[in-house]
Amino acid sequence: MSTLALVLSLALQAAPPAKPPPKPAAPAAQKKAAEAKPQTAAPEDVAASTQAWHAERLQRLTAEEGWLTLVGLTWLKEGEQTAGSAPGSAVPLPAPVAAHAGTFVRQGDTVSFKPADGAAFTREGQPFTGGVLKTDEKGDPDVLRSGTVSFQVIRRGDRLGVRVKDSQAPARKQFHGIPLYTPDAAWRVEARLVPNGEARTLSVPTVLGTQEQMPSPGALVFTVAGKEYRLLPVREEGSDELFIIFGDETNRDATYGAGRFLSAPLPDPSGRVVLDFNRAYNPPCAFSRFATCPLPPRGNRLALRVEAGEQRAGDH
Repeated sequence: MSTLALVLSLALQAAPPAKPPPKPAAPAAQKKAAEAKPQTAAPEDVAASTQAWHAERLQRLTAEEGWLTLVGLTWLKEGEQTAGSAPGSAVPLPAPVAAHAGTFVRQGDTVSFKPADGAAFTREGQPFTGGVLKTDEKGDPDVLRSGTVSFQVIRRGDRLGVRVKDSQAPARKQFHGIPLYTPDAAWRVEARLVPNGEARTLSVPTVLGTQEQMPSPGALVFTVAGKEYRLLPVREEGSDELFIIFGDETNRDATYGAGRFLSAPLPDPSGRVVLDFNRAYNPPCAFSRFATCPLPPRGNRLALRVEAGEQRAGDH
């Protein structure tokens, strides 16, 4: 063996063995490490998700059947009532509906409509020549249309009324958006649902001066700035969300005076619910005096300023 070969051989024998690459963490360890990280969304994520939610909200509000098209509401008396765009009509309808459009007849809990001669209406795209109208009591009312105008019969307690919409309503055509608080991750609040011991209904007041009885699953308990608060949600039939009608101290100067609405997912198995106040929104009554909105039930007016979500909009 040459001198050079001998030197290389001795050097290789003296070198420490190469370290094997580190093994990947076991799945259980990876899961444990992930769970140790905070689960709150980054502020920019909250901003993006809030803006996306609000864009969808405005799309629904400004749609051809949205709340901005609401132009009339007349409560029906027993017997016959004329309808049309002529002054003095018992049920006013906007032009271009005919001056004498037809007659509503209320008989107890039943309402029918008979179009006048020469007045054309459709129901589900087919000519409507007269008959009984289904109310919104079960969520699928008959809607009659004439040009840009539509109407349906709504039931509120023992009241039956004609709700009128117009896709060319000034409120829709002149709408310029709703001011929004800057989205803030601090207003994504974790709450826990404290369930009722037994089935309970919540008495919810309305702008009509009536009370609606709605099922409530319990109380949502959460903390803001070290202080505990509670809100009572309701769950509407067929809904997979909790619905919250609440007021707070911003109602006096920055948000709609009668309060705002908030939807939240159903609680997880541990009773945890995330209340994202960045998605608090104005009720229909903020845009139209013809809406029949629920108001915050007793106990749902918070003694703090919830500076998140939609601010005041409209003149109502």
